[in-house]
Amino acid sequence: MQEGIIKEKGIVLRHSPVELTEHWLLAISGLLLIFSGFGELPMYKRYMVTEIPGMGWAGDFFINLKIHYLAGIVFVSIMVFHALYHGWLRHQGLIPRKGDVRTSLITILSMFGFGKEPKSGKYLPEQRLAYAYLGGVGLILVLTGLVKVIKNLPGVYFSPSLITGMTLIHTFATIFFLLGVLAHLAALIFKVNRPLVKSIFTGKVDLEYAQDRHTIWYDEMMKNKDEVKVEAEVKEEVKAERSREVEVAEKFIETESIKEDVKMATTLKVKGMSCQHCVMSVTKALGQLEGIKNVQVDLAKGEVRFDNTKEVPPHRIEKAIEEAGYKVGPS
Repeated sequence: MQEGIIKEKGIVLRHSPVELTEHWLLAISGLLLIFSGFGELPMYKRYMVTEIPGMGWAGDFFINLKIHYLAGIVFVSIMVFHALYHGWLRHQGLIPRKGDVRTSLITILSMFGFGKEPKSGKYLPEQRLAYAYLGGVGLILVLTGLVKVIKNLPGVYFSPSLITGMTLIHTFATIFFLLGVLAHLAALIFKVNRPLVKSIFTGKVDLEYAQDRHTIWYDEMMKNKDEVKVEAEVKEEVKAERSREVEVAEKFIETESIKEDVKMATTLKVKGMSCQHCVMSVTKALGQLEGIKNVQVDLAKGEVRFDNTKEVPPHRIEKAIEEAGYKVGPS
């Protein structure tokens, strides 16, 4: 499913199933990483999270470690897939652009009633900044997390200062990642952002919302739709024109064929014919000439009638009859 407008349903297709799958796997694995990361610390027992019914396991270090590793594998895999997939397709809608910070401030101020929000493309400027922020912090988490995993492998040694530094960076990156996620969710508090909740689950937004807030994106889709429509109409016209040309050609061939078939019949007097053998000889002699058709011999009248469709010269016809042993007389 690609982005596009479905006017009869009043919706716009915003995200493909692949993008939705990416989003949810990344979100769920990211939240599990945060939860299990804090679970590896003695936080949940200290703050009595384990006293909540069904949460007793949250205080088990090894359970949290397994969850952390599994979620980490999913998180890294989705990040790699995202980079390769969208890089290959050259999707650049979420790449930050010049002026995004300023435009984001204007947009945020408009949410509080100060000024008017600028028209936007498919993605709002603050969405592009959030993408860069979470992507950058996520990359730091992955790199520092890999160092923390590799240090546990047999025969691997890292200096204590490096391990301490990586651990601190990993911890602070986790906090910043959590803050980014909370800010991402907090944006939905504003009424103007609530229509985007639908797209998180279905990949679709209301047509009116896209027209009003993502005007540039909507206009681009309409332009592309019109271009596709024109291209389809041109292809259909070319196809129709070719059909007409073929039809005309077929009629011309048919007409020429009819013209050939209705050429005036020729009748010749043939002397020397006396039996059916003579009839067969004359018929065979004329039948071997290309363009001579419908040969009919009238033995009683001493005549032969035929259609000369290729305008075979008279002397060739007479020669063929004479070589068969007969003579052409005056008509």
